[in-house]
Amino acid sequence: MRYHGLSFHAPAIMNCCMETSRSCTLVTLLPLFLLAVINNCASISFAAAAAAGGSGNSVQLHVHDTQVVMDNGLVQVTLSSPAGIITGIQYNGIDNLLEALNKEDNRGYWDLYSTHPGGKGNQFVIKATNFKVITQNENQVEISFSKKWDSTNSKDVPLNIDKRFVMRKGQTGFYTYGIYEHVQGWPAFNLNGTRVAFKLRKDKFQYMAVGKTRQRKMPMPEDRLPPRGKLLQFKEAALLVDPVDPAMKGQVDDKYMYTSNYEDIKVHGWVSSNPLVGFWQITASDEYRSAGPLKQDLTSHVGPTSLTVFLSSHYIGQDGVPIFQDGEAWKKVYGPVFIYLNTGPAGTKESALYDDAEKQLQQETKNWPYSFLGSPDYQKADQRGSVQGKLLVRDGEINKVDVPAKDAYVGLALPGEVGSWQRECKGYQFWTRAGPDGLFTIKNVVPGDYNVYAWVPGFIGDYKYEKLVTVKAGGVVTLAEDLVFEPPRNGTTLWEIGIPDRTAGEFFVPAVDPQYANPLYLKQDTWRQYGLWERYGEIYPKNDLVYTINSSDYRKDWFYAHVTRKVGTQFKSTTWQVKFKLDDIVKTGSYILRIAIASSTGAELQVRFNDATTLTPHFTTGSLYKDNAIARHGIHGLYLLFNVQAKTEWLRKGDNTIYFTQARSGGPFQGIMYDYVRLEGPTAAPKPVPVPKPQPQPQPKPKPVPAPGPETDAAPEPAAGPEPEEGPEPAAGPEQEPKPEPASPEAEPEPEAPTSPNTTTPASPEPEKKNAASLSSYSWTVAVLGLALYFVN
Repeated sequence: MRYHGLSFHAPAIMNCCMETSRSCTLVTLLPLFLLAVINNCASISFAAAAAAGGSGNSVQLHVHDTQVVMDNGLVQVTLSSPAGIITGIQYNGIDNLLEALNKEDNRGYWDLYSTHPGGKGNQFVIKATNFKVITQNENQVEISFSKKWDSTNSKDVPLNIDKRFVMRKGQTGFYTYGIYEHVQGWPAFNLNGTRVAFKLRKDKFQYMAVGKTRQRKMPMPEDRLPPRGKLLQFKEAALLVDPVDPAMKGQVDDKYMYTSNYEDIKVHGWVSSNPLVGFWQITASDEYRSAGPLKQDLTSHVGPTSLTVFLSSHYIGQDGVPIFQDGEAWKKVYGPVFIYLNTGPAGTKESALYDDAEKQLQQETKNWPYSFLGSPDYQKADQRGSVQGKLLVRDGEINKVDVPAKDAYVGLALPGEVGSWQRECKGYQFWTRAGPDGLFTIKNVVPGDYNVYAWVPGFIGDYKYEKLVTVKAGGVVTLAEDLVFEPPRNGTTLWEIGIPDRTAGEFFVPAVDPQYANPLYLKQDTWRQYGLWERYGEIYPKNDLVYTINSSDYRKDWFYAHVTRKVGTQFKSTTWQVKFKLDDIVKTGSYILRIAIASSTGAELQVRFNDATTLTPHFTTGSLYKDNAIARHGIHGLYLLFNVQAKTEWLRKGDNTIYFTQARSGGPFQGIMYDYVRLEGPTAAPKPVPVPKPQPQPQPKPKPVPAPGPETDAAPEPAAGPEPEEGPEPAAGPEQEPKPEPASPEAEPEPEAPTSPNTTTPASPEPEKKNAASLSSYSWTVAVLGLALYFVN
């Protein structure tokens, strides 16, 4: 970057020196040189503006009896020793970005939540017992804080844990990652969650950003507590009654309003306005996260708190908890995450720091997998492989031929059943999106055995490639055959409700009660507002929802969540009706009702055809999962698909009604979010004929071409959904764009000299003098460029 300005003016300097009609003098070049220096100095980045000149400092490690300090001249990080708790971060004139009023183990830390068979859960900050220097030189420091399982302590989790911290020269930030190991022969336990948490200074950090459009000034932590705040139906949700900032009066704050899908948790954090400092957690890859790219989790919230959650049961329930059996061997690397700090010149807006952090994300993604980490358990680029192939969709009802699975989610996860990836929580997962032609490439895959899984927006169901895929270091697995996904299909679609995209976002989301509004979500993600589940009883106080095919509009008439209704002090189950007509009943074959569920919380769906009074339903799901998406302001959770075979005697010619009953009614959050509902007739569509692959045509022998030139260097879930409060608190990442191959010297023709119309360029009458002038000009060029480099350095 330091030579950016100089290179910008190089064409002007060269044009001056190559001019043959006059000599190039120092007087002519001096203004260009000064402009180059000025432009170069103005090229200082947001991050480097914090401490101009500090980027040249080497990385220092200061080891004391009870603490360790990493310092690269830009950032100084202090950790307790040997516990490995981050007690201080110094940057841009702020002596500590972390909340010094908190105890030392409640500032920056790794924590863990586990349960033992038959025992209660245990959440604790991970405190190491051993400190070790892994790497120490002028360019980088990597340090380790580790602990081994203490078998004499009944509350200790049977894991060896190694927390790593890395600081590099010239970077305004640091990396952290961890290695967890359950040794063969050790006892059983459940790993309910683990994460990295930072508690920042509340007097400084009051502006939060968890996305490009999800940014705002946040309440103070005391605003949530009485008498300034009033807790609502669960402790995570608070009404601001008398906040420090009066403009926030009447708003609701809840940390679950700021969750995101894993595929979207790339950059989030906080900004201090005085002095201007951004604190960001940057995630370059999701490979170490569980349950796939659609799994949702916490980001940043009031505290000010900033989290990187590696594992949790949020929005998925107990199926997202890895259960380790007696003697089961397991090891996994969580992270690394980059803690990035930035600033800017006076007048810079807080949102500009977020934009700069997104640019840093691009750099981190480009560098993934990192080459500088010291643990042998973290595979470098040459230790990984890739998988590529093509996915097609075969649905004869829609197309007569197989079509490319455009935008399909395609991933690698541990071998399992169809759709098991969204519950898989022990191994790594690598995801990508297929292109318009169905082609996909999954890069930077850790060696091992995997299944290929996929789902395609616009189609119900899941795909799994039955053959095991083995990835080896440095290898490329090219799937020889096209993968063909056949979505569930029995016959012609008679009617459908919704869009099969695994969310309930297309359905009717009511306006929030004004006394419970969060202004950030008045025009976007309106389903994130508090209390929307209560609006159902207000809109349907006595009679439940009735949806009429060919008349109703699911965007207006299908409530986003099938919830209970409160009557007095009790909650009652609710029954929705879908009314439709059939011109005739086909006696041969079966009618199929397909019900795709985007989320469920302690619910049971019962289905009855044309008889709401029959005691035994024609179909029941039984007790469903508890992903708590309704209470946690989500629009989807764990995806489920049910295929109900409707007997012909259940239907009738003419008017029909299907009754959907949510039968469980223990509280306000028990309910279902539908993704998509479809009724199919019994006549199966013919199987489409696969598109034949084009046969290769004989090609003429290529003409010899010149050789190219040299390349340039280039906790068990609580009933109501909310988790225990913090105590002392894809897919691989985005694919790297291939670098373009440099053209050979012969490939670029020399530009012709410009000519005027109807004129010719005369030959030079004195070639010897021209060459002498060129040589003199070249000497001046060397001298000036040397002088420029001397002053710039």
